[in-house]
Amino acid sequence: MHSPLHHVVVLGLGSSGAAAAHLLRREGAQVTVLDGKAGEAQQALRAELEQAGVRVLLGQPELPDEAFDLCVVSPGVPVSLPWIQTARARGLPVRAELELGWSRRGPATKVIAVTGSNGKSNAVKWMAESLAEAGLSVAIAGNYGPPVCRVVLEQPRVDWLVLEVSSFQLETVHDFRAELGILLNLVPNHLDRHGDFATYREAKARLFARSQPGDACLVHEACAADIRAAAGGAGAWYTFGTTPAAAFAYAQGQVRGQGRLLADVSGTYFGNEVLGCNAAGVIGALACGGLEVAAAERAARLFRPLPNRMELVAEACGVRFINDSKSTTLTALGAAVRMCPGRVRLIAGGLLKEVDLTSVKEVLAQRAAGVYLIGKASDQMATEWSDVTRCVKCGTLAAAVQAAWREAQPGETIILSPGCASFDQFRNFEDRGEQFRQQVRPLAGE
Repeated sequence: MHSPLHHVVVLGLGSSGAAAAHLLRREGAQVTVLDGKAGEAQQALRAELEQAGVRVLLGQPELPDEAFDLCVVSPGVPVSLPWIQTARARGLPVRAELELGWSRRGPATKVIAVTGSNGKSNAVKWMAESLAEAGLSVAIAGNYGPPVCRVVLEQPRVDWLVLEVSSFQLETVHDFRAELGILLNLVPNHLDRHGDFATYREAKARLFARSQPGDACLVHEACAADIRAAAGGAGAWYTFGTTPAAAFAYAQGQVRGQGRLLADVSGTYFGNEVLGCNAAGVIGALACGGLEVAAAERAARLFRPLPNRMELVAEACGVRFINDSKSTTLTALGAAVRMCPGRVRLIAGGLLKEVDLTSVKEVLAQRAAGVYLIGKASDQMATEWSDVTRCVKCGTLAAAVQAAWREAQPGETIILSPGCASFDQFRNFEDRGEQFRQQVRPLAGE
């Protein structure tokens, strides 16, 4: 049971902050929400929350000098902001919205939490669909899906809560734990917020720090030792990957573990060298939890990936168009190219989040018939990659699609997998993906 709260400050007025405020008001707490911005989105949410009795302060640079019981943090609010520094200096508990919602889950609800640098959302979707296929009630929340606070209000009695957990959310968890925790992979990401890879890794490790005996902690074999050392925790640790040394291993369409064949995912979205590793993590977690792995195999055969993640948009004249706009790292770009059959015409570029571009040169040399560059990273990418593949600086997405289409041959794939953030030319990665669809559909006669 949690102690009653009298006055809570919530930092960040987005969907997570609003959900936390509604949950706290439902419990009878006085709630103050702060946001540094005062745009249209914030004004609309302020009107909604004020009707529920929440005080909203917009354009607020400092924490009010008032007696709060708790500070709840939205994932978009970095721990480096003065708000959080002030709260900690006052001795005020600082907790993620994720943890607030988790602490209010139903007494019989168990939690699966998935984190990682790439592939989280589709893994969460598959996990949830596998549980539903097994006849269990399930809700998705977190970084993909509604905020946890909203879900526990609307669905308080589900068997399983499946959470996608980001490093932003993990920065400010304290007691949060999951019966089944999965770290899919770990490569440099979000270093603009975390500062360095070590800090990013430590944030991810917090997923397991409060694990208890009986909990299962599943970690990709490549980073298992570092994560276990950083996390501590009392849960049971398991590795997964693609080598025989892993407790749960993917090879040639099959996941093996516990001395037996657990699942055959060949011919599914996960039955390939890239996503097979994630399949080993998901299947391994189900096996550790005593859940029905056969249901996961059935769910894999019905699985449809989320938009903007290796999404088949169209096929014309033997050329496939794939929208992988969610790819914002070079690791994701390289994985996308490897997943495509045959030769690839890659559309890449935007705002780079990394410094070293050499990691994908080998796969580009092997698989790319051409790279069509857009956005601010065009010059840097062309300089780095022109010695292994033909690079065409196109500037805009529309020009890149047209150039790739003119040169494409039957059997090839034109793929938007930018390997970069989108904000130099688009509102977000969803907007980038939608503009790609709009450019492709006329070419396919749609």
